[in-house]
Amino acid sequence: MNEMILDIINSYNGYLEKIPQGCESIIKKAKSEVPLEAMQLISQFTEGVDWLVQVNEKLASLGYENPLYVMKIHEYLEEINKGLEIQDFLRVADIFEYEIKPYFESIPPYEIPIN
Repeated sequence: MNEMILDIINSYNGYLEKIPQGCESIIKKAKSEVPLEAMQLISQFTEGVDWLVQVNEKLASLGYENPLYVMKIHEYLEEINKGLEIQDFLRVADIFEYEIKPYFESIPPYEIPIN
């Protein structure tokens, strides 16, 4: 395996591992009605997930497959946007707690072959 690809996979796996903790932070901020902080974290989450999707697609094009269902992620982001539009932070917190966090916890990391 190419050293650069290995580094990218390690970065991907590391970020994927941190998502549930990030979701917890968003949940806490949204439930405690700290909208500005929650929105900043949601923005960071969205950027990070966008990066994951791009990396996943690039690695797939190189023959390294890992399940990450982009359409499902887009559905979650649309629901978040709907909640933010009406400033329903409890709804947003629920989406993160009951949908997004469990979804990302179910995504396996890329397996790194031992050579």
